[in-house]
Amino acid sequence: MFDEARTRKMPVKRPIYLDFQATTPLDERVYAAMTPWFGAGFEAGFGNPHSTTHRFGWEAAAAIDEARKAVAQVIAADPRAVFFTSGATESNNLAIKGVMEAMLSVKPELIVPVTEHKCVLESALAMERRGAHVKWLPVGRDGLIDLDQLADLITDRTALVSVMAVNNEIGVIQPLAEIGALCHRKGVYFHCDAAQAFGKIPLDIKAMNIDLLSISGHKIYGPKGVGAIFMRRSRPRVRFVPQMSGGGQEEGVRSGTLSPALCVGLGEASRVAAQQMDEDRRHVRRLSQRFFEGLRQAHPGILINGDLEKRYEGNLNLSFPGIDGDRLLSGLRDLAVSSGAACASATSGPSYVLRAIGRSRAESLSSIRFGFGRTTSIDEVDFACETINHVIDELGGLKSGDRNQ
Repeated sequence: MFDEARTRKMPVKRPIYLDFQATTPLDERVYAAMTPWFGAGFEAGFGNPHSTTHRFGWEAAAAIDEARKAVAQVIAADPRAVFFTSGATESNNLAIKGVMEAMLSVKPELIVPVTEHKCVLESALAMERRGAHVKWLPVGRDGLIDLDQLADLITDRTALVSVMAVNNEIGVIQPLAEIGALCHRKGVYFHCDAAQAFGKIPLDIKAMNIDLLSISGHKIYGPKGVGAIFMRRSRPRVRFVPQMSGGGQEEGVRSGTLSPALCVGLGEASRVAAQQMDEDRRHVRRLSQRFFEGLRQAHPGILINGDLEKRYEGNLNLSFPGIDGDRLLSGLRDLAVSSGAACASATSGPSYVLRAIGRSRAESLSSIRFGFGRTTSIDEVDFACETINHVIDELGGLKSGDRNQ
């Protein structure tokens, strides 16, 4: 349960981290589980998990198998259909390029919403250069896809639909079960980028008819450099071309020697996330509501980006009309926040996600993403709210405004 008294025990330390969509701190329980597998000497778990003729390899393989089970449990999957990767970017590349390469000669069409993560968009463009036909699915002002529009785009030449579960910039949750049902009725594979959803909202690959699903470790208080992909192996078995040549590890899906420490870390992070998913979500919901109301009471003109209800509450993307985003950010040195997705930090200009939901260029450039997580305290949220209101007042604007989106 969210314990307000507990969160007020420690003074606020600066800077305050409010960028949990970019990454999360390693959970102490995860670090403890990983430590024996860093391989510091013969007494530690340094073995190659793919060495099948001696105890060192067997022990490492057994640890990875347990981690695989923990990951699979979060999405109600068969562990044999979960394969470790270096992260969600690799998993998304594997899903899109692997399926489209296998299906290109018979079903060359791929459907992707315009608000997907950069690695999905770039993978789709890469396949387009190789002959695939990419159909770009628009979203509404709420950031959600229209199922009728999706149905209209699917033809008998469509191989794959790829839709993100929780948007990394605005936090909206797409109707996964409905998308999956539609895809399966049409005989189309459904890939879901679940990097921002795994371990945070309930996911069930069978109930949602998901054929491929991408996972990231460092979004759920696990280590960076590890992720996973779920790939349906039966009824229907996904047709797929591996994207990495090598020794055929992970049943040929992804060659390369696995790191036991990283896999164990992802497994433990998955176990912890499953255990306290409801508690974590209640915590960020209360923090988000408190933060938003504190800002809106002082400045009603602030806009929230994305649907108000169908969203993961730990992600709050706000526009501050009339306020220069760079000037606002420069005044928030005590807050670690983001003006856009970390993956697109090298690109200048307004967010393509915000532009896709109808925000003007000025509104997009005035937007900031605030991320709340397991370790965020109520005092930190109150301090952040006071700081932002103070900076806005100093910049001279936004006290009054339309409370509508």
